[in-house]
Amino acid sequence: MTATATSARSDLSELGRSEIALRTFLHGLPGVDQVGAEQRAAQLGTRSIKTTAKAQAIDLAIRMVDLTTLEGADTPGKVRALAAKALRPDPADPACPHVGAVCVYPAMVPYVAEVLRGSGVHLASVATAFPSGQAPLEIKLADTRAAVEAGADEIDMVINRGAFLTGRYAEVYDEIVATKEACRGADAGRQGRPRAHLKVILETGELATYDNVRRASWLAMLAGADFIKTSTGKVPVAATLPVTLVMLEAVRDFRAATGRQVGVKPAGGIKTTKDAIKYLVMVNETVGVDWLDPDWFRFGASSLLNDLLMQRTKLTTGVYPGPDYFTLD
Repeated sequence: MTATATSARSDLSELGRSEIALRTFLHGLPGVDQVGAEQRAAQLGTRSIKTTAKAQAIDLAIRMVDLTTLEGADTPGKVRALAAKALRPDPADPACPHVGAVCVYPAMVPYVAEVLRGSGVHLASVATAFPSGQAPLEIKLADTRAAVEAGADEIDMVINRGAFLTGRYAEVYDEIVATKEACRGADAGRQGRPRAHLKVILETGELATYDNVRRASWLAMLAGADFIKTSTGKVPVAATLPVTLVMLEAVRDFRAATGRQVGVKPAGGIKTTKDAIKYLVMVNETVGVDWLDPDWFRFGASSLLNDLLMQRTKLTTGVYPGPDYFTLD
């Protein structure tokens, strides 16, 4: 590592100490060419892959799914059934891969943990007053700690969009840092590292501009995010290809500047195999194969998995199953 690179990384690590420095850095990022981003995303969305490559893409997409239920009517029985499906998405085909994670509310974590323990499927939980983020910090941190202690090894937190949109960047930064610390769990002193990875939800549909998406992405990464995530799925505009492109460019540039790789999770509105493959093409073309892995790219979805399974069955058997062939989630 050169002295210049070391100095640049040190400078970035100091940004959170000063509201002025943080604001200056974020507003000094290059602006996003809206027309260019949308045209690039549309162009990548026209790519198609066939036969063997398509089969590989479908299996990869299944492994990248965060199978999600975030409803007020969730019950222990419902989330246990979802976890069982995560382990064996297609009971008729043991070669079908398991999903990346199951994502539930903190109160449901213990029931999912019973099913997933030792399986390799991650247990994610939303926290920090999801989906609004409008709660005192201590409540948000208690929410996070409770989920981690119950067995979550991934936390999906929401940023305070009101604070971000009014330029209170240090407040957002400090909340992410504090939540990352809460992810360490009660035995942090013995382990020395977080027990749970932190996925930071930007809620891009409320950020208004691509420039804000880029700033929020960098802010989250500077504060220690392991993943940046588009959406809660609870607002009208969720994941889009252009927004995900901006976020992918941000993680690419962040790794170039710091040496640290951060994952990306588009969530909300991704329902078909065709949609998923468009995102995988974009990942490959924008950040490369290093991110084509469930450790670095995920889909936040519920209905997507069934469409992937139907397309997979069609490729392997030649028969396209009906929409009720797999359990509805």
